[in-house]
Amino acid sequence: MLTKKINVTTPKYQMIAVDLASKIADQKLLIGDKIHARSTLANQYGVSPETARKAVSVLVDLEIVQAKHGSGFFVSSIDKAREFVTQYKDVLSLRELKGELIESIQKQKEELNYFSDILDTFVEQTKRFDTINTLHPVSFTLTEEATHLEMTVGDMNLWQNTSATLVAIKHCDELIVSPGPYTKISVDDTIYFVGNESTLQRVQNFFYPQSG
Repeated sequence: MLTKKINVTTPKYQMIAVDLASKIADQKLLIGDKIHARSTLANQYGVSPETARKAVSVLVDLEIVQAKHGSGFFVSSIDKAREFVTQYKDVLSLRELKGELIESIQKQKEELNYFSDILDTFVEQTKRFDTINTLHPVSFTLTEEATHLEMTVGDMNLWQNTSATLVAIKHCDELIVSPGPYTKISVDDTIYFVGNESTLQRVQNFFYPQSG
């Protein structure tokens, strides 16, 4: 069972802005240092000039760098760069946590679906077992209080009266399999039959009507 990985993505311009701010926060770029032109940043990060422009605009809006008309962009605040990097890491952690939660929820849903399939299979197999189980012979021993004793199988019409299919009769020490219509049933005989779940009660009522 495979779980799809949730990826938390960040816009490229924002990643570039964070990278530049990190360099300023680490003082790899100092106050007054000039930020590369858009075309240079675009080549450096492998993005379009427009993406590079948006990255620098973020730093300008946060007052990390300052635009000087005709001269370019220059580092103006290390503290604000550090603040921006810290906030970004906090937000990224929250986004990653959200992704992990979504992934966990999806995994739980897949597991619930998996167990639901197992349950459906179990129920279906149980139904099949119940159906097959009706073919297992049921035994029933006749006492002297039973009716229809010394009657033949054909005369008593067992199947017509009970829906039981007679498969064998144990008479004394002899087991008569598939007894014919002229086979008699006597006291202490054990009959073996198959049928549905209500067949046993019908057979009991047939031989012992007073108990029903």
